[in-house]
Amino acid sequence: MTQKEDTNRLDNSLAINRWRLVLGSMSDQSLSFSGSEREVRTFEEMEQLLDYLYNHAQGGDVREDGTSERCGGLGGSQLTAAKWITKVRELFPKQTSEVLERHALDEFKMTELLTDKKILEQMKPDMSLLKTILQLKHLMKGEVLETAKKLARAVAEELSKKLAQNTKQALTGRLDRSSRSPIHSARNIDINKTIQRNLKNYDKENETLVLKDVYFSGRVKKYNKKTVIIAVDESGSMLGSVIYSAVMAQIISQLPFAEIKLVIFDTQVVDLSGMAEDPAEVMMSIQLGGGTEIGKALVYCESLIREPSNTCVLCVTDLYEGGSPKLLLNTAQNILTSGAKLSFLTALDECANPAYDKNLGQLLADTGAFVGAMTPDKLGDYIGSILS
Repeated sequence: MTQKEDTNRLDNSLAINRWRLVLGSMSDQSLSFSGSEREVRTFEEMEQLLDYLYNHAQGGDVREDGTSERCGGLGGSQLTAAKWITKVRELFPKQTSEVLERHALDEFKMTELLTDKKILEQMKPDMSLLKTILQLKHLMKGEVLETAKKLARAVAEELSKKLAQNTKQALTGRLDRSSRSPIHSARNIDINKTIQRNLKNYDKENETLVLKDVYFSGRVKKYNKKTVIIAVDESGSMLGSVIYSAVMAQIISQLPFAEIKLVIFDTQVVDLSGMAEDPAEVMMSIQLGGGTEIGKALVYCESLIREPSNTCVLCVTDLYEGGSPKLLLNTAQNILTSGAKLSFLTALDECANPAYDKNLGQLLADTGAFVGAMTPDKLGDYIGSILS
């Protein structure tokens, strides 16, 4: 088969698959999806998402002619509005997903996540729901938005509990050589910080503040304090990495020997270091989507470096640069030449299955930077290893 014939075959297959999506699963007897096993599976998932949406329309699927009895799509799988929105953004192009979401919200009244506080309160706080909240928060108002913030905080706290102990142990063991004999005396108690961090433990019934953690201020100057700068690409494809980056920034911010700088970026750069102790607030501040200028963000990170040998810069991004690759590469080289450590994490989430620009990744690796994906539970060990 010639290259032209192969191209025509692929074009025909794509056209047939698109027509099948238009006609719906009711046409499965006369028109089947074609392509590789993976392609067929993807189109079947897309069809399930469309079935879920258009079956919300009064009278059934708007793609039907009214003469056929509607049958289910992939009936074994039960979708929720939260899972539906996340999956649509994953499988469809951005422009198409926005159209589908608008149909869902405006025409078919799938507004339970936006307008009904009680329904939102009944939903299980988990990663799937948190991702949905972050994707739709710009449409939420009033009590619904406040409820969404509470759910975001609940998920962030749960993630922090899972990751904090291992991360702190990894960093403390490698970076804080005096951690085994800290000087904790009554005169060194940091009253304000201790009260602030324990407010969540207030016992309303007994009107008592339970101090689970007591914080001490250091009266001796700390030398070789480590600085960790995390810059996070807030494009939609990086949503899971944004969540874990915010949680990891909080955990690192609680270490007495480490200073955290947290930056988010698209075509603009926003410094959220002041919010690093509150990952939910960080998450609710992001604006998903838009362009990406990694080089501009890295220039800002470079300006934050004070002691290069004690500084680690982590740029969490898929490396699809919308700005100048030359600026990015030059700035990366400058940071490394200064003596600071530089890493590009193409994914920072539980799966660590990155989709990134491999060509740009190779160019950055050639400068000496680390380029690769990582699960959050490994990040503490990694930071400790490169700064110790």
